[in-house]
Amino acid sequence: MGPVLAGVLQLLALIAALALAYVPLGNYMARVYSSDKHLRVEKWIYKGIGANPNTEMRWPAYLRGVLAFSFVSVLFLYLLQRLQGHLPGSLGFKAIDPDQAFNTAASFVTNTNWQSYYGEQAMGHVVQTAGLAAQNFVSAAVGIAVAVALVRGFARSRTGELGNFWSDMVRGVVRILLPLSVVAAIVLVACGAIQNFSGIHEVGQFMGGHQQWNGGAVASQEAIKEVGTNGGGYFNANSAHPFENPTPFTNLFEIFLLLVIPFALTRTFGIMVGSIKQGYAILATMATIWLGFIALMMWTEFNHHGPAFDIAGGAMEGKETRIGVGASSIFAVSTTLTSTGAVDSFHSSFTGLGGGITILGMQLGEIAPGGTGSGLYGMLIMAIIAVFIAGLMVGRTPEYLGKKIGTREIKFAACYILITPALVLIFTAAAMALPTPGNSMTNSGAHGFSEILYAYSSGANNNGSAFAGLNADTQWFNTTIGLAMILGRFLPMVFVLALAGSLAEQKPVPETAGTLRTEKPLFTGLLVGAILIITGLTYFPALALGPLAEGLAS
Repeated sequence: MGPVLAGVLQLLALIAALALAYVPLGNYMARVYSSDKHLRVEKWIYKGIGANPNTEMRWPAYLRGVLAFSFVSVLFLYLLQRLQGHLPGSLGFKAIDPDQAFNTAASFVTNTNWQSYYGEQAMGHVVQTAGLAAQNFVSAAVGIAVAVALVRGFARSRTGELGNFWSDMVRGVVRILLPLSVVAAIVLVACGAIQNFSGIHEVGQFMGGHQQWNGGAVASQEAIKEVGTNGGGYFNANSAHPFENPTPFTNLFEIFLLLVIPFALTRTFGIMVGSIKQGYAILATMATIWLGFIALMMWTEFNHHGPAFDIAGGAMEGKETRIGVGASSIFAVSTTLTSTGAVDSFHSSFTGLGGGITILGMQLGEIAPGGTGSGLYGMLIMAIIAVFIAGLMVGRTPEYLGKKIGTREIKFAACYILITPALVLIFTAAAMALPTPGNSMTNSGAHGFSEILYAYSSGANNNGSAFAGLNADTQWFNTTIGLAMILGRFLPMVFVLALAGSLAEQKPVPETAGTLRTEKPLFTGLLVGAILIITGLTYFPALALGPLAEGLAS
């Protein structure tokens, strides 16, 4: 079997698995967030944190809950790292430096999971499990909660109430993320991923010295890192490491895990707004972009010219031989079009245009299908922009799901789509203009610029993957990428929740003959076009200086 055919067959198997999980998981999540009953364990949690899960919140109160919980999480994780040397199970590792502790705390609380350290050489068992793995659960649950609040804004009318943040967050962990992660961890252990709390072992000679590996609760953390679209690896090699991702099957399984909730949330959205077809329209938009990017990535990685590429069957540099070009291409696209950031290959070693595809995937806003929750609310914001554009074309007030998109709503949507590009481009420009940050680049020219552009695109979009080649463990990059992650996560949430509150206060607008049918293929095409055009106009000059210049020159 040729490598191209193998890649296509793996893609078809992945699509089939996602299709089988779509309806039952989407229906289940809709029931979770629509139920008025609380499980016993959830009641214990509410009592422990002093929250009343039955109190409805308007958007300012919901936002305060998100920000307060996230602030406490950042503080807790920062202190845990700074005190690591005094904790049991530290494996002899010292406390994390202040700038790196800030960066890591910001990273895992914002669902970014950017890592400027070698996981197996810096973090002990307590920090990995009680700190990083715990944040993998709750940060993902926060993203789903915000998405559900926006969906309620569309579904409700004449009220500003969006539900209860504490209830939504706890249910996301207890009823969705935890059960899926337990099953996924069992599968990974059965297929060879490690799961233990062993210490450091010498495993042999390597370049004249002893090579050392430490164990850890790898399978359980790998499971939630994919299910929650987190991405932080136990080892520096991330999902290219055989302890995390031992076989081609586990590789495909991990891609399935990182895609299944974001895709299924479109079904949840359709049920909660009372129109399954609206959910299918959003799903079709996400799937069109995802499949298009995979096709482009496979084309660039399989058809690069040169004798070495011909012998290897594609651009194999930076890729695992047990995984191959096709599966690596699917993984790279899926992880950058979601907020996962896990990697099974090094994106810096992709062809020039292939590396550009990974950067563009993040710059789209990671909405195809995006992160757990963040992908859905990001796509709904783009749907509002598309409806507004269509309204301008025909000269009537735009409407979406029975709600008018007026001046207030479009301002919130516009602010949402402007924040992240501003962060990416300003921080990238500053890093290129100042003398010190440039010293961290391994490469010069277009590829070196791509390293910087990728880093800030990854941070501000809460992706977390790295281009490799950039030494990001400096005070400049730890601080600025940390700020980009925090601002890129929580400023957009402000406008999402404000928009949800504004929509919930409206009364429904009756459908007329002139209403744009947003469940039709025509709207799906308009939405895809709006996403690509807006992103292209925003980022094309920067992409032309980096991956496009490199790709055209090769």
